[in-house]
Amino acid sequence: MTRKYDQIIVVDIECTCWPKLPPPGQEIDIIEIGLCRLDAATGERLEKRSLLVRPERSTVSPFCTELTGLTQEQVDGGLPFAAACALLRREYQTHRRVWASYGDYDRKQFEAQCRAQAVEYPFSASHLNIKTLFTLVQVLPHDLSLEQALAHLALPLEGAHHRGGDDAWNAARILAYVLLERRATNGRG
Repeated sequence: MTRKYDQIIVVDIECTCWPKLPPPGQEIDIIEIGLCRLDAATGERLEKRSLLVRPERSTVSPFCTELTGLTQEQVDGGLPFAAACALLRREYQTHRRVWASYGDYDRKQFEAQCRAQAVEYPFSASHLNIKTLFTLVQVLPHDLSLEQALAHLALPLEGAHHRGGDDAWNAARILAYVLLERRATNGRG
C-alpha cells in the first residue's frame, strides 16, 4: 500500500469523562472525533469536521457535558464507533496518510478502544505528536497545553476548547506553524 503525503489528518477526540474514575461498569468511550485536513506543502487548513460517536460502554456525565458541551441525547444520534473508524479510512484514507494529534492521548485511546471492541484501527503507523514537535522546535523546557501553545504564538483560540473539530482546527494551525517555520529556517520556505 502506497503512503500519501499530500495531507496530514489532524485529529482531536472528546471522550466520556467524570471528575475522577469512571463509575463501576463504565469505560471511557470516544464521543466525538474532530479532524482537520492540513495541506502538507502549504500548511493550509482545508477542512474542519466533527463526527459524533455513540458511546457503547458508558454514558455522558454532567461533568462531561459541562466540559465539552455534548449531551447524551446528541451522542445517541452519533455513529457507532466501528462505523466512525470505517468512515475515517474510507473518506480520509487515514490508513494511508500521516496523522497527528496534540499529545498522545488520542492515539492511545483509539488503540485501546479498537482493541477492546475488536475494531480495525483506522490510522497509519505514521503519527505525529504536535505537542512534542512544538516543544522541540520552540526549545521549551516543558510541554504546553493547546491553549498555552496558541498564546505562545500570539494566536487566538478559534472556536470552543474541548470540542473535537475546533481543537483539531487549532492543533492543525500549530502544526502548520511548526512545518513552515522549520522549512523557512532550512531555506526551503
